[in-house]
Amino acid sequence: MTAPAQPIYLDNNATTPVDPRVFAAMAPFLGDRFGNPASSHALGRDAADAVEQARGQVAELLGAEPEEIIFTSGATEANNLALAGAALALGVGATLIVTTTVEHASVRSTCAHLARHGAEVAYVPVDGSGRVDLPQLERLVAAGRVRIVSVIAANNEIGTVAPLAEIGALCKDRGILLHTDAAQAAGKVPLDVDAAHIDLLSLSAHKFYGPKGVGALYRRRRHRSSPVPLSPLVHGGGQEHGLRPGTLNVPGIVGLGVASALARQLLDEEIPRLRRLRDKLIEHLRQALGAAAVQVNGRPGDGLPGTASLTLPGVEAEALFAACPHLCFSAGSACHALALEPSHVLLAIGMSESLAFSTIRLGVGRFTREDEVGAAADAISTAVRRLRGAPPEPSMVAQS
Repeated sequence: MTAPAQPIYLDNNATTPVDPRVFAAMAPFLGDRFGNPASSHALGRDAADAVEQARGQVAELLGAEPEEIIFTSGATEANNLALAGAALALGVGATLIVTTTVEHASVRSTCAHLARHGAEVAYVPVDGSGRVDLPQLERLVAAGRVRIVSVIAANNEIGTVAPLAEIGALCKDRGILLHTDAAQAAGKVPLDVDAAHIDLLSLSAHKFYGPKGVGALYRRRRHRSSPVPLSPLVHGGGQEHGLRPGTLNVPGIVGLGVASALARQLLDEEIPRLRRLRDKLIEHLRQALGAAAVQVNGRPGDGLPGTASLTLPGVEAEALFAACPHLCFSAGSACHALALEPSHVLLAIGMSESLAFSTIRLGVGRFTREDEVGAAADAISTAVRRLRGAPPEPSMVAQS
């Protein structure tokens, strides 16, 4: 019997494997160093010190200060705290939020919830590459009523990176709070909260080789007469400036800190490597199938370095999954992998429903090998030709 092919993981936008160095740093806090950081004895102080070290590591990744970092369970919670917390502090009924049509579900759902409770929400469209319509955004913020702008830093489906510095300048000049969901951007592209005038930023550890179930919210305190106003959504103890009460997830926070430090250290070498692997994957598929048969979505040239959103007309993504069981990739956003409706992001960039169902997302990462890219391109192109009813051809990947 032939042994099954080893899985090739190309779904690093959905989640990344935990870096072994992160795992090693976390392990002691799941064992002998189990103290509660709120306790005043030696084990508690040890845990508290580890939390504060991690807070500094996350801050360094963002160009922030440690006291501006609030630990959460991930970017979804951080997005809720940022938007709903700011709206509550400012007065929900007096709040006009401007966001985009391509945000993650946690931002869209929070905005919809606030709208049901009296807030006003305006949605700015994007162009065919997923880039926000800056002139329309400027017209909205110039009207003088906007209190919060929320723009995703890097799109989770097509990898388009937002012009945050330009958006931040618009907001800063008018005293508007700028929030960004940086779950896909943190640790993958440079982020500087001061340079981009960001007031609130959300991230998740598991998107850049840390553990699941932990993340952070950056909340600006510098250069303000007082910190960005937020009201807590959960009530209890005084942890995290009273904004996120409950016993801290020390092992997870330590993992987030080390993942942040590694990302900062490796960023300059990872970006060109991931771009090269992603471009190789795209090029092999276009050679094997024909350039016209592989539509590349987003802005790969200046988008997330490891992300490829590809539309393969005439082939449904679900059928391609079944034909390539040893490949791990996704169709659209991982948060909606079981939904039967087309991706809202793909529709927002002008794609038809039928083409949206023929779109896949491939994400190379830190542990993707060169040979895996070639093998994956070969498997996908072979499956696509079979599903399209075309005769098989010798592997172009093997010849290259």
